[in-house]
Amino acid sequence: MNPRFSVIIPAFNAAATLSRAIESVRAQSWPAHEIIVVDDGSTDATVEIARQYGDVVRLVQQDNSGVSVARNAGAAVATGDWLAFLDADDWYAVDRIKLHAERITQDVALNFLTGDYEYRDEADGLLGTSMAQHESGRMLLAKAKGEPYVVMESSVEIAAFVADHFGDTHTLSVPRARFVELGGYPTGFKVCEDVHFLTRLVAKSERIGVICKSLGVYVIHGGSATRRHPIAAQRENVRTLKDLVRLAENFPFPVRQGVAVRMQGARYNLGCALNKSGQRVAAINAVLPSLAGRPGWKSLRNVLSMLKG
Repeated sequence: MNPRFSVIIPAFNAAATLSRAIESVRAQSWPAHEIIVVDDGSTDATVEIARQYGDVVRLVQQDNSGVSVARNAGAAVATGDWLAFLDADDWYAVDRIKLHAERITQDVALNFLTGDYEYRDEADGLLGTSMAQHESGRMLLAKAKGEPYVVMESSVEIAAFVADHFGDTHTLSVPRARFVELGGYPTGFKVCEDVHFLTRLVAKSERIGVICKSLGVYVIHGGSATRRHPIAAQRENVRTLKDLVRLAENFPFPVRQGVAVRMQGARYNLGCALNKSGQRVAAINAVLPSLAGRPGWKSLRNVLSMLKG
């Protein structure tokens, strides 16, 4: 049986970009089983735009509750056996679903799939590709040796992927049953909620399919909340990862190792943000826990770098 993909698009005040996202799903060479737009309490024309598509788009409306709740709401009404996600300001490459669907039919042991994607600015300028910019991605590109597909399954590959993953939410394809089993995306976190879910998914997986070509576009916004409020964003990142560290006690060792490395990096990024604002003592306190959580030269070097400012 061919896999049926439910594509879930959470949208909040996305009137300017929602049509582009929807059209990229409609243009798929392997048609989506359904397109679900979850309006997260928008105050602009988002709902009207979604309704213009009639029966092509299934519209779900909720009070403003955040992207995790919106994605989970879409999954709750989905009728496909596989879930795919797309933020309203991003878009899919034309073969995004096809490349995953073909692998699913050829390798039934795959637990989930991910892949490469492009970074573009708001003027559609290409800024780079994800796999080339992350150590885990470069590792798998080398393993693929020019082939468009590779399987991630070794402990080294999985630890590197958890520590600094290359596949964003819009490149993720996951069985709906597994998504439900894991409880979906965590609520109550504003940053890094995608990493939280992805890591829990990896912890339950042994064979992960990777497409070594662009599956879509992630738009970099110069005025994003992360850039406008870097300290608050990095604090929230650490808070989310603290919860993941707690859960990681029951994860396989490679996943625990990856979580520890990611937390170390998050604490360092918070320290850098604090240092840039002149809060040197707070910066030192931000990275000090790494000495206990991941003792070694790198953690010590991070502390020393905060001392030097």
